[in-house]
Amino acid sequence: MKKIFSYVKIYKKSAVLALILMGLELSVELIQPIIMSIIIDEGIVGQDFQTIIIWLSVLIGLTLLAFAAGIVSSFFAADVSQSVGHDLRRDLFSRVQDFSAVQMQKLTASSLLTRITGDVTQVQAFLFMFLRIMLRAPLFIIGGIIMAFTVHVQLATILVIIVPVLLLIVFWILTEGIKLFRRVQVRLDHLNSIIRENLLGIRLVKAYNRNNHEQLRFNKVNNHLMDDNKKALQLMELTMPIVMLGMNISLVLLLWFGFMEINIGSAQAGEVVAIINYATRIMASFGVFGFLLMNFSRGKASATRISEVLESKPSQVIPKTDSSIANIEGHINFENITFSYSNMKRAALKDISVQINAGETVGILGETGSGKTTFLQLIPGLYKAKSGNLSIDNKPIKEWGRAIRDFVTLVPQEGFLFSGTIKENIAWGNEKAQFDDIVRAAKDANIHSYIMTLPDQYETRVGQRGVNLSGGQKQRLSIARALLANPTVLLLDDSTSALDANTEQRVLESIKSKSCTTVVVAQKISSVMDADKILVFDKGCIVASGNHQELIGNSPLYQKIYQSQMKEDGLS
Repeated sequence: MKKIFSYVKIYKKSAVLALILMGLELSVELIQPIIMSIIIDEGIVGQDFQTIIIWLSVLIGLTLLAFAAGIVSSFFAADVSQSVGHDLRRDLFSRVQDFSAVQMQKLTASSLLTRITGDVTQVQAFLFMFLRIMLRAPLFIIGGIIMAFTVHVQLATILVIIVPVLLLIVFWILTEGIKLFRRVQVRLDHLNSIIRENLLGIRLVKAYNRNNHEQLRFNKVNNHLMDDNKKALQLMELTMPIVMLGMNISLVLLLWFGFMEINIGSAQAGEVVAIINYATRIMASFGVFGFLLMNFSRGKASATRISEVLESKPSQVIPKTDSSIANIEGHINFENITFSYSNMKRAALKDISVQINAGETVGILGETGSGKTTFLQLIPGLYKAKSGNLSIDNKPIKEWGRAIRDFVTLVPQEGFLFSGTIKENIAWGNEKAQFDDIVRAAKDANIHSYIMTLPDQYETRVGQRGVNLSGGQKQRLSIARALLANPTVLLLDDSTSALDANTEQRVLESIKSKSCTTVVVAQKISSVMDADKILVFDKGCIVASGNHQELIGNSPLYQKIYQSQMKEDGLS
């Protein structure tokens, strides 16, 4: 909660005003039983009509004042809670943008989504309730007991005995509730993960007729969430019956001893009414505790999860972009690079040493899991090598900071598209580009002719993740986006895998005509056959290097791959 309240400080003026106005409401509520006591003892019992009129007018005036204070306090409390929620979402989103790929693997997308939306909403609700009601309830309990002692010490002693016992019970429920609601939030993360996977892979689910399997998987997680939620809510619901039992016992005792005190003349009827009024209102405050405890427990659990993200420092500290850098040449040097993922025992890359000259086209071949993609992702600094040195233009990658990503563009195998138009998706690579530049990039990626067949052409809207496009079309749009960025180093991670041979050849020829260093990961030798240099990966190591003719002559693994693919193509 400490992290959350640091955000409240920004809006301390509104928060203080909300608390002051809430305090005014509370003061009126504490004074009301005293005024009622005076009306009863001096006005009704003493048959003094003028006293009744005067104090009744005071009571009505104070009630209207408390009513106005309550409304204005709600406005200020809402301002604080909504403003803090806005700032939390902004900073959470900003912090996630700085996370390394390793951190994104630990904090899953579904969990981060829940934290930025659901958890922030819970914190907003908690802050509003804190400023409006949460402080008011305990303050009234304490203030009510103190005021009861000013009315009648003996009767107030009954409240002093019972109230602390109830407070201890409530505190225990609060402690256990926080634990349970934290577990509920984890369950909710898991549920969101299942839903996200299902919706993203809905075509595959239908194609394999796995609807029942997915339903059972969802039901299992949903049932766990329901069970944990039930346990948390059932524990919270214990608060009200326990409090009601305790306070009803205290009311019975107050009525009994109050009757005795009136009979012996040591108490007046108005004083007994005032004490009972305080007891009733204290019971009402305890009744609110059930709701408040649930709100606080959820808010505390959510605040912990939010703080976990906000206080997470990027595992890979990247300096700010140096705006003075105009361009780079594109010379890349791997020197004894070793890298391993945190959840893998075997190194993904082992002692990699290779030089890629500026303007060179380099192809990368190898089996699945041989380290090809990892090799590419080290170049723009998406991952940090465990050992060794990686430099671009003879400058260590860690010294480039974000600047390197202005010149190095990575195109993944899955062409990811955003909601919007085709023009917007291509221009995402360079927002300052003119329409002619966008068209030129689309032509280089061999997608322009297809775009022109669409009813709205470049203004055609693309569904989320490009669901209304084929894999090859998404790949070509992704390549067009990358080419529009005018990269000095272009990294293609099997980005033409969904293209037919002729289309792929035309795209690769367009790319080769660009004056940039190009690294192409591919499964097919035909995709890299014309490269200046081909690197053959096997189990995280470079086992062969050279052009196509050299590798055909001296690399058994390359020969094996070549012969295998030629047989598949029916060329041998």
